[in-house]
Amino acid sequence: MTETARPRMAVRPSRQVLADGVYEQLRALIMNHGIEPGERANIDEIARELDVSGTPVREALARLESEGLVSRLPLRGYRVTELLTRKEVEDIYGLRLLLEPPSAARAAAAMSPPFASALEEELATCPSAPTGASYDAYKALTAHDARLHELILRIAGNVSVEQAFVRTHCHLHFFRLSYNQPFGEQTIAEHRALVEALVVGKAAAARDAMTHHLETARDRILSRFV
Repeated sequence: MTETARPRMAVRPSRQVLADGVYEQLRALIMNHGIEPGERANIDEIARELDVSGTPVREALARLESEGLVSRLPLRGYRVTELLTRKEVEDIYGLRLLLEPPSAARAAAAMSPPFASALEEELATCPSAPTGASYDAYKALTAHDARLHELILRIAGNVSVEQAFVRTHCHLHFFRLSYNQPFGEQTIAEHRALVEALVVGKAAAARDAMTHHLETARDRILSRFV
């Protein structure tokens, strides 16, 4: 006698996997201007489009609010934040140019084999430029850029500066301004020059490489306002 085969139950994604998936989809929509700056993010409409309940959508929007990509509207949900203005870009880079070049010099002076390995390993996470111009294509480079700058600040040993930098989420906001403006090859070349100066402990060269990298990135973004 054979046993009757039991029907297989569909495997549902865990709550965390579902929440992470909704967050990534919403983030990509915002970064690619699928939801325009200033536009309201309708929770019910997003939930219907993604075929999920409103709960993971609300959780995703709360995470995006912490990144400054959406803002809460009293009694009306959320809206996508406006793009940075020219003045805001200039101010952010002004602060970075005050903090990061001297931090790069300190990181070079504090260089050790473990630190050098960490920098080279981070550089290897994004060895070539993306081929497209969408957020999906540039997501890895954007994340790598943020991690590399955070790592240099960590090696420099100034926790307050590192934490302040992380809280700005500036790389996300700069990408929204640079959308459809490929910049990968130049960024990777600048990162290589910066890491080369750091790992050999050349403080002045590391400071100069960081200054060049930041000024070039700033000017590239500011060109969008012309």
